[in-house]
Amino acid sequence: MKNVFRYLFLVSITLAIFSCGNSDDDVRFDINNSELGLGEEPDDCLGFGENELLLSIQDEYTTLPGKVSILFKVSDLLGNPISGLTADEFTIYEQGRNDDCFNLISPSESQARISPNTQIFNNNTILVLDLSNSVLASSLTELKSASTSFINNVMPSPETTSFKMAIYWFDGEDELHLLNPLTSSTAELTAAVDGITADISNDPSTDLYGAVIKSTKIAEDLLRANSNAIGASSVVLFTDGTDQASRYKESDALKAVNEASRNISYFTIGLGAEIDTEVLSEIGKTASVFAANKEELELTFNEISERVSEQANSFYLFEYCTPKRDGSGVSNLVIRLSHGGLKGAVQTKFDAKGFEGGCL
Repeated sequence: MKNVFRYLFLVSITLAIFSCGNSDDDVRFDINNSELGLGEEPDDCLGFGENELLLSIQDEYTTLPGKVSILFKVSDLLGNPISGLTADEFTIYEQGRNDDCFNLISPSESQARISPNTQIFNNNTILVLDLSNSVLASSLTELKSASTSFINNVMPSPETTSFKMAIYWFDGEDELHLLNPLTSSTAELTAAVDGITADISNDPSTDLYGAVIKSTKIAEDLLRANSNAIGASSVVLFTDGTDQASRYKESDALKAVNEASRNISYFTIGLGAEIDTEVLSEIGKTASVFAANKEELELTFNEISERVSEQANSFYLFEYCTPKRDGSGVSNLVIRLSHGGLKGAVQTKFDAKGFEGGCL
């Protein structure tokens, strides 16, 4: 797309400067490998110019008597998710069979709104904790406090079945241990963390690469289980060291990450001087943070919790009532967003077959 090349140099500079983290590329959330998802660039007749914000369409459908619904993800050109948008920041343009270009649809006619997307979108977070001997012996208290803070920050209140979290842990065994299954209950998750004891592990080694491979499979399975909805997953992995078990190769772990579904985001949190920041940054391709000591651990967990929440909250179900009626055929639609001085737009189309007055 024309925006990508314009900002390629900027992206490379940004990643070089901020070696502690790297932004998620919006394309990872697209259905058809395009930065605008199911959409396309708006027609030149509108004169909008290049996008400064990206609206990546994930799903679209119509509902009688005349409602158009579009599910999309919003990010800036560096892939940073944009959350907290409201309906009045969007403008709607339609082009019917008799229109040379697009016509602005008035807000009073459109009744545009941001609707709850819980019926068509599910978001799952997989928290993966290193409970090898070094953690249990020296920083378990801090890890439990940081994990509890992470859970409270990420899980929505009130609870919703469309947003769930599971907690796993690893040591040197060839197993990703389940601490708490997928749930929307914050209380259940925090109770599970509180129940971690210093004698939980029987193998003092660290099977880091195995944990990456296994958590990726879990995330993939969750996406497949959401076949009736658009789904996204986040893998958040904490460790205080490098892979010591040597059960799996580094290349296989990185291959699992890089070949994973585009709807899986990866975050890593590293603690102490024994971590390999380069490897963790490659595993945490969405964002990586590093704590120099255990006193900084909760701060780094909170940094990642903000990114995880922003990812989940950057999906919007935008709905409006169209003035098009039965017999008008397929119409082109452009949705334009103005936010924080930046603008972006995406074009798609819908069929007004069966449409009439009224809108539910």
